[in-house]
Amino acid sequence: MFLKKIKNITIAVFLTLYIIPLTVQAYSEYLIPGGENIGIQINSRGIIVVGLYKVDNKFPGKDAGIKNGDIIVSINNKKVSNISEMVQEINTSKNKDYINVGYEKNKKIHNTTLKLEKGNDNILKTGLYVKDTINGIGTLTYIDPKTNIYGALGHEIMEKSTGKKVEIKGGKIFKSTITGVIRSVRGRPGEKNATFYSDYIYGTINKNTPQGIFGKYTKETPDKKVYKVGEPTDIELGNATIMTVLKDEKVGEYDIEIIRINNNDSKTKNILFNIIDENLLEQTGGVVQGMSGSPIIQNDMIIGAVTHVIVENTTRGYGIFITNMLEMAEN
Repeated sequence: MFLKKIKNITIAVFLTLYIIPLTVQAYSEYLIPGGENIGIQINSRGIIVVGLYKVDNKFPGKDAGIKNGDIIVSINNKKVSNISEMVQEINTSKNKDYINVGYEKNKKIHNTTLKLEKGNDNILKTGLYVKDTINGIGTLTYIDPKTNIYGALGHEIMEKSTGKKVEIKGGKIFKSTITGVIRSVRGRPGEKNATFYSDYIYGTINKNTPQGIFGKYTKETPDKKVYKVGEPTDIELGNATIMTVLKDEKVGEYDIEIIRINNNDSKTKNILFNIIDENLLEQTGGVVQGMSGSPIIQNDMIIGAVTHVIVENTTRGYGIFITNMLEMAEN
C-alpha cells in the first residue's frame, strides 16, 4: 500500500478518498460451508527426488550430488516437467553412459553429470526415485459463492519422504467417498480411508500455501445454507461444531469445545479445541488424518477449519481462523 507524493494542498483530499476503501475485504461476508471429503491431486513444478537407490553397489544419484527434495528440471539441457519427459530424454540420449541433469536446490539451479548404471535386468538406471504428482484426501472448507474460489485443508501439502512443501504447477480436487476410519490412539493419529473418483472433478488447484490449498470450484455449487464469516474477535471459548464426513459422502456436524484462542501473529494454529462429541469419539478416537479442512462453526458463523491433531492427546486439535484462509485465497 502506498500514497503517491503530491502537493501539500491536495494531501487531505486524497487521504479521504483512498484510506477508507483499504479496510474493505475482498472476500465475501458469507460462505458456503464444506465438510465434504475430497480427493486431491497436485502436479509438482518439476520432478521431485524422493529417494536414492543402489545399482550394482553404487549410488549414481548420491555420487552426482543429488539429494532428496531436489527438483529435476532438465536432462541434457532439455527442459522436463514430468517423469514421462524425463524417461524419454534418457532413452533417446546419444550418450548411454552419462547424462547431464539440471536440478533445483534451495531455489537455485545446479547442473551435474550422472552416470547411468545397468542393473541385473540390463536396463539403464539412474539410482533416483522420483515423483511428479502427489495424491491424497482432505476436507473441503468453504466455497465463496461470489467468486467460486474454494479453500481446503487449512495447511500446505508436503511431500512425505522429503518433508518439504510441494511447489505446484496445477492440480485438481475430485470426488471421493469414505470407506472406513482407522481410529486415533494416544501417540498415533488415525486416518480416513477413501475410494477415489478422479474423473469426477470438482475444481482446479492453483495455490498450495501454509494456510491451505485454493482454486476454482468448477462444478455447480451445492445448495446449502450459507454462513456469515466470523472474525477472530467474534470467536468465543466454549461450544462449537465441526463438519466432516465419516462414512460415504454424508457430512455430519459434531460437537467440540474451544479451549484457547491464539490472537498473535500465528497464521495457522489459531484455535485449540477438544472433541466432546461421544459419537465422533467412538468412531474416530479424536482428530484423524483426512479431517484437515473440516469447517468450524460457532454462533451460526464459519470461524475456522481443523488443521492439526495433537499426537499426545488425539481428542485435541488445532484450527486456523477462516479469515487467514480467505486472505491467502484472495492474494
